[in-house]
Amino acid sequence: MNLRPRRNAVSLVPAHGYKTAMDKTSNPPERPSGKPSGKSHGKPREGHGDTSHKGGPHKDGKYKGRPGGGGKAWTGFKGNRGASGHGGHGGHGGPARGEHGRRIPDDTLYLYGLHTVRHAFDNPRRVRRVLRVTRNALARLDLAPDLLGDVEIVETSPRELDKLVGRDAVHQGAVLEVEPLEPRPMDEISQSPLLLVLDQVTDPHNVGAIMRSAVAFGAGALITTARHSPVETGVLAKSASGALDMIDHVMVRNLAEAIEELAALGYQTVGLDSEGPDILENSLTGGKVALVLGAEGKGLRQKTRETCATLARIDLPGEIRSLNVSNAAALSLYVARRHVDRG
Repeated sequence: MNLRPRRNAVSLVPAHGYKTAMDKTSNPPERPSGKPSGKSHGKPREGHGDTSHKGGPHKDGKYKGRPGGGGKAWTGFKGNRGASGHGGHGGHGGPARGEHGRRIPDDTLYLYGLHTVRHAFDNPRRVRRVLRVTRNALARLDLAPDLLGDVEIVETSPRELDKLVGRDAVHQGAVLEVEPLEPRPMDEISQSPLLLVLDQVTDPHNVGAIMRSAVAFGAGALITTARHSPVETGVLAKSASGALDMIDHVMVRNLAEAIEELAALGYQTVGLDSEGPDILENSLTGGKVALVLGAEGKGLRQKTRETCATLARIDLPGEIRSLNVSNAAALSLYVARRHVDRG
């Protein structure tokens, strides 16, 4: 296959091939004596990005420059912190180290998937370190050189990415090593007419889906508690499909005090409750709305219920009277967005 980068994509100098690059980071497994040697012809798993590894050989087996310029030799995979489907920390007993003893910082986070990685590059607040990527995925990302900046680019294989983030992670051939985002202070988000507050919603898949809906309906920020809420992980980022880098995140110690602060800033604080006295459409009165959602099962905590200015329910005419919290968030955001847009 003749792989050509798309316009504005990073140019790739032909490499010696994946075997040489991988030799620097992993040793081939020992074959039991008496068994013939041979290459594995197993079918690659779906959903893990590029599986084409052809490339013209270069005499010394190294890339003579980083994509987008720079003079460092691009020598292949730099090592990993062990399989971690949650984008967190692998290894035991001391700091993790990559190839040549490179120390991987304790605050390392792995974001994976094309949408997630692309939006991480679009976010000027995101500190990016290393992009590990297959050749095909790099072309699909279509990153301009000015976006890459000083990010180290390491071409690798889907199998090595599986080792880094776990075989269940649908990385699509791209894993970006970053630092977690710094949460925003409350006083920086008061200009948005629509905010979303989560009361101890802990599942990262739900929070990621909620972030995606919040961005889709133009919410200005997501407010969560510092405890009993998911930290930024690769799983959350993948579920958010890029929204993690598109919405401000505020973490508070005391949710009841934060809700009172929002009320002082002019927000109507509306708690979603299946036993609310009226449906959400009839309960919205303010020009600025902060929706408050509780965890599945237990819902809003008693103190949160008492602090919200209004309790409302989503109109569900069917036999099932409750929704998954991420679905409830999407519906309530839609209703609230229509309300604030009407002024």
